[in-house]
Amino acid sequence: MRTIETMPMSTAEARASLGAIALLAAMALLAVTATGAQALSLSPLNATPDASPHTQISFLGAPADEIADVSVVGSRSGHHSGRLASYASATGASFLPTHPFLEGEHVTASALVGPAGHGERVSTNFTVARLDRYHFTPMSAPPPAKPGTVQSFVSQPTLQPPSVQVTVASPQATPGDVFLAPDHGYGQWGPMIIDGAGRLVWFQPAPKENAAMDLKVESYQGRPVLVWWQGYIANLGVGFGTDEIYDSSYRPVAQVRAGNGYWADLHDIQITPQGSAFITAYSLVHADLSSAGGSRDGTLQDAILQEVDVKTGLVMFEWHAYGHVALSDSYSHPPASPSQPWDYFHINSISLDPWGDGNFLISARNTWAGYEIDHLTGQILWRLGGKHPSFKMGAGTGTAYQHNIRWQPDDTITIFDDGATPKEHSQSRVIRERIDWSNRTVALLSRYVHSPSLLTGSQGNDQVLPNGNSFVGWGAQPYFTEFNSSGQTLFDAHIPAPGSTYRAYRFPWNATPTTPPAIAVKPGAPGSDTVYASWNGATEVSRWRVLAGASPTSLTPLLTVPRNGFETAIPLRSTAGYFAAQALGSTGQVLGTSSATQPASG
Repeated sequence: MRTIETMPMSTAEARASLGAIALLAAMALLAVTATGAQALSLSPLNATPDASPHTQISFLGAPADEIADVSVVGSRSGHHSGRLASYASATGASFLPTHPFLEGEHVTASALVGPAGHGERVSTNFTVARLDRYHFTPMSAPPPAKPGTVQSFVSQPTLQPPSVQVTVASPQATPGDVFLAPDHGYGQWGPMIIDGAGRLVWFQPAPKENAAMDLKVESYQGRPVLVWWQGYIANLGVGFGTDEIYDSSYRPVAQVRAGNGYWADLHDIQITPQGSAFITAYSLVHADLSSAGGSRDGTLQDAILQEVDVKTGLVMFEWHAYGHVALSDSYSHPPASPSQPWDYFHINSISLDPWGDGNFLISARNTWAGYEIDHLTGQILWRLGGKHPSFKMGAGTGTAYQHNIRWQPDDTITIFDDGATPKEHSQSRVIRERIDWSNRTVALLSRYVHSPSLLTGSQGNDQVLPNGNSFVGWGAQPYFTEFNSSGQTLFDAHIPAPGSTYRAYRFPWNATPTTPPAIAVKPGAPGSDTVYASWNGATEVSRWRVLAGASPTSLTPLLTVPRNGFETAIPLRSTAGYFAAQALGSTGQVLGTSSATQPASG
C-alpha cells in the first residue's frame, strides 16, 4: 500500500494546524465514500495486506439502521452472510461474518450507507493474512528470593510482592500513591500500589504463568478506575492477554479483549470518555521481506492498533503498520531464518490528540519514529523522527528505540528515549519537544536523566503531573523517579534487580475494598499476644481498634492504635480466646471489621 502523507498547513498554532489536517482528511474521505452525510471509517482499511481471517467489517460513523445491502465477497470463499451489531460508545456497527475468511484470499466488502433512499455505496478491499502460529511455552518463574528482596505479612501470607527501597523522598514531591506492575524479578508479579514512603497499599498477584503491565488510573463511565494488562509475555517482546478494569473497591468492572481473533498486547490501553478503548495487538504473518533484505517468504511480526467498544467488545477501527510503513524504514534487520519473526515496527504507545479531532499519535520503537494517524482513513499525516521525518529535527530531538510518545495539554510532546538495545546513547533520558508548524521544525525543550545514569533497553515512560513535575519509570531498569520542572530529583525508588516495571505513575487514589480487613494473632508469653492487622488496598485507615472476647459473638473493644504501614503489629496482654480488628477512619468511623480469629497454635 502506498503511504499518503499530508503536511500541516502553514500556521503558528499547532491546534489550528491539526484541526485543518483533520478537516482535510475528513473531506477526502467523504469524497471517496460519497455518502454526502457524515465521515465514515471502514475497517479493515482499504488495501490492508494482512487482515485476520476472523475480521469483522467495521462501519464507524454510520448508524446500523443506515447500513444496508452489505456485500462481503472472498476471492475463494465467495459470499459471506452475517449480521450487524451496533456500538455502545459511538455511532456505528460491525458486520460479523458467519464464517471466517480463507488465508491469502482477497476480500471486497461494501454496503449502502445513508438514509433510506439516499444511501451511497462504500467499499473496502483487503487481503487476508497467511498466518504463522506462535507456540506458547511456559513463562519463566520468579527467581528464588534473596534476603530483603521480598515482602511478607503475617495477616496476608499469600502476598509476597518485591520489596521497595526509597532513596529520595523530598517534602516537595507530589502527593499521591505510586502505581507499578513488577515483573521478571523476585517475589510475585502483579499490579501494585505503594505510598510515598514505599509502603505497600495494594497488591494483587498475577495468575500463575502470567504477568501484569502498565497499572494506572484512568476514567471509565465517569469514574476513576484501575487499568492494567494481564497475560502471557512472549519471547517476542509482546504480550498475549487482556486489559483489566477495576473500580475503587477493587472489583472487576470490565475486561477489554482484542477483536478479530487477536490477543490484547501489553504495550498500551487508552480509554476514551465515550467508553471505547484504543489498544495494541500483534500478529505473525507470512510476508515478502526482500525489500528490507529478508526472505521472500519470511515471517513478519505486524503491529496492530484497534479501537474496541468496551461494552460490546466490537472492533470499531483497526490499523496495521504493515502496508502503511515501509519495511525498509526499520532500524532492525530481518532474521537470517525465514521462520523467525521480524518485529520491524513495534508499536508501544498511543496518545489521543488533545483537541478532540479523533486522531492519535503512536510510537514505534524499531523505526525510531512517532506517527500521527488519521482516525478515519488510517493515513499517516506526519512523522516525528525516524528515517523520513516530516520536520527538520533540531539538536537533541532524535530518538532511538523510544517509548511512550505523549501529547501534552500545552501542545508539546514528551518521549521516553531508551537509547538501547543495541546501545545508541550513553544513557536513557526523558525529553520534551515542540513542533514549529510554520517552519516545520522540532525543538528540544527539556531533558531529564537519572543520577547515577541509567541505560535501559526497553520499556519506560514519562508521566507529566498536573503541577508540571515528571514521574518517570525507567522500564527494564527497576527505578522510578520524580523530577521537578528544573530537573531536580524529588523522589527516587527502586525494586530489586533484575525486576522491572514497564511503566510507573503517581496518582491520587482513594479506595475502600469490599473484602474485610485481615487479621492474624500470634501468641507470646502467657497472657501476651500480638495482633497483626491489614486491609489490602484500603487508603483511608487511620487507626486500628482491637476487639477481644471469649467467643466470636462477645467481642468488646480492647485498645486502639495508630495504623503503621500496610500491616500493623499490635502487642497486647489478654487472655481472650477470640480477636477481631476494626479499621477506623480519620474521625473514628468504622470502615471495616475483620472476622474473629483465635491465636495461632504454637
